Amino acid sequence: MTQRFAIVTGGGDCPGLNAVIRAVVKAASRRGWESIGILGGYDGLLDPVRTRPLDYRQMDGMLFRGGTILGTANRGRFSAKTGHGEVRRVPEGVLQEAARNFHELGLRALVCIGGDGSLTIAQQLFEIGVPVVGIPKTIDNDLDATIMTFGFETAVTCAVEALDRLHTTAESHDRVMVLEVMGRHAGWIAGVAGLAGGADVILIPEIPFDYDSIVAKIQEREEDGKRYTLVIVAEGARERDGAFVTSGDGGADGEARLGGIGHVVADQIQTRTGKETRAVVLGHLQRGGSPTAWDRQLCTRFGVFAVELVADGAYGQMVALTPEGVAPVAITDAIDRIRTVPPDGELVRVGAALGISFGRERH
Repeated sequence: MTQRFAIVTGGGDCPGLNAVIRAVVKAASRRGWESIGILGGYDGLLDPVRTRPLDYRQMDGMLFRGGTILGTANRGRFSAKTGHGEVRRVPEGVLQEAARNFHELGLRALVCIGGDGSLTIAQQLFEIGVPVVGIPKTIDNDLDATIMTFGFETAVTCAVEALDRLHTTAESHDRVMVLEVMGRHAGWIAGVAGLAGGADVILIPEIPFDYDSIVAKIQEREEDGKRYTLVIVAEGARERDGAFVTSGDGGADGEARLGGIGHVVADQIQTRTGKETRAVVLGHLQRGGSPTAWDRQLCTRFGVFAVELVADGAYGQMVALTPEGVAPVAITDAIDRIRTVPPDGELVRVGAALGISFGRERH
């Protein structure tokens, strides 16, 4: 009897999703297994079930194609997050309906590709008897138990390219340029891109900032003959004792929509220094487009290893990048806590050694 299993992509879109799907389908076909895709995220498992066959011959071009051919969603009946660190159970009826449909489709396993919220759903499905394997996906790189998630390197590359372009216009006009990037609770994109792109000020959620420190850095550069400054700020960065800057109410998951901190910081800098200051919000450009070479190979490794976990019956596991290579970890280890930038870790120490300000008093 031919083995069948399904693939679902959940949460926000991310460069590399199609590359993972390709790797899973091609590795499964080598074993003589049949693959199907669940359409529109986890809600595709509900009545009416929405699926499509995934033939390995259809995978040409998927390695470098952005987005997901299956569609995805971070809202709907499966919404399992109410806020940072607060996990809500998906309604039992929704989980049971999905489990019934899974078994009626005659599936051996469900490969779940997603971040913290999507893998939380995967774990809850596993707890009621659905055999699941997880693959970590998030441009924020904030999943615990893995050194890196796919999509992160592509997002960083996008941010670095933006900084490169802003550098020349800032220098030409003696301006301060502020680039806002994604990162609700973790500042990995801002931190790594800031180092790679030559930012002078890096503001991340893990280190509350104050404007006096930012102004001091700008004035220091002025005294050194450098009349322009580059600032990169994660969307979740906050002033000391301040709140998130939001651009709208939260959805079904209860989390507010972040956005606008770049413009707030730019307005404050211009008011306090008198220097012309402009803000650029990179936004969903970080999520779109083709994955980088690094992400393509990481996606391929993750996809192949996920099929190996299915073959071994190692369910309730997530593939992860470890110092020794790709290895399995329990999904529960990945969703227990968010992986954040250590405020006194290597990334911050290297930045400080180069004279980069993190918006706080210098140690």
